[in-house]
Amino acid sequence: MKAWVVRRLGGPETMRFEDVDESTPLDGMVRIAIKASAINYFDALMVAGQYQTKPELPFVPGVEISGVVEAAPAASALKKGDRVAALLDSGGLTRGGYAEVGDAAPGAVHPIPDGMPFDDAAAFTLIYQTAWFGLHRRANLQSGETLLVHAGAGGVGSAAIQLGKVAGATVIATAGSDEKTAVCMQLGADHAINYKTHDFADEVKSLTGGHGADVIFDPIGGDVYDRSTKCIAFEGRIVVVGFTSGRIPQAATNHVLVKNYSVVGLHWGLYSKRAPELLPAANKALLDLYASGKIKPLISARVPLSEAPSALAMVAGGKSTGKIILTI
Repeated sequence: MKAWVVRRLGGPETMRFEDVDESTPLDGMVRIAIKASAINYFDALMVAGQYQTKPELPFVPGVEISGVVEAAPAASALKKGDRVAALLDSGGLTRGGYAEVGDAAPGAVHPIPDGMPFDDAAAFTLIYQTAWFGLHRRANLQSGETLLVHAGAGGVGSAAIQLGKVAGATVIATAGSDEKTAVCMQLGADHAINYKTHDFADEVKSLTGGHGADVIFDPIGGDVYDRSTKCIAFEGRIVVVGFTSGRIPQAATNHVLVKNYSVVGLHWGLYSKRAPELLPAANKALLDLYASGKIKPLISARVPLSEAPSALAMVAGGKSTGKIILTI
């Protein structure tokens, strides 16, 4: 099979398009003929050796795929020909998703509805499950509250905007350009702020009559987190989702105390290890919302597998909106 292989750490340009042996599935794994593979920001970090999980070299990047089952373990309910979405093990990516074939653990594979295109399926699981657990399990977002979503035009941010509206919240989104704030409005945000030209903390306080945001969904960290503490409401919740800014902020716990707000972390991948029983119900709820037309992944580009490095560079450089999908 053809696959993008990382033999030395670096930028997207260090990946090599190679013929890789696909003779047998990895032991106990589901073999999937990949039809679509989603590019995620952390893929670039993994290729550079800067992610918290570091696969041994050489490896094939990409963890989020959709496709058709070619073979499955006898004990699995999956069968050849099933249309599925899957997450591949980011810690052991000998065969990741930037390839024509992938191997996934049976528990990380789930069927997709017949009416769901493969590109939507590949873009779906990570962003919506992350937003769902962040907003509902960690932040307990309630109808009528104000939700501030940072990086609203990105993959997980776009999912958080949609799920916030479904939950009955007033959604304020931030983004780094006027073009991206327009995308946020198209996704359903009630207000969108260009944080490069406006102080979003002042804008949020103005929009809420001084109340602030009840929930802040933050995948950026750095200065954005610091300013978020200036517009968090009484008994508000800041959900720390990531640090795409490159700087991990230090929480001032004295400020947390005197303003009576909470800072909660969300590492969605831990749920598959610590509380896997929670995932199927969330997946069903999300697929029901998709079927009803209330949520839909924002896909800005679909590119052939052969163009993976340039697509990954776009995501790493913050030049994309939503998700970019590799088609196979």
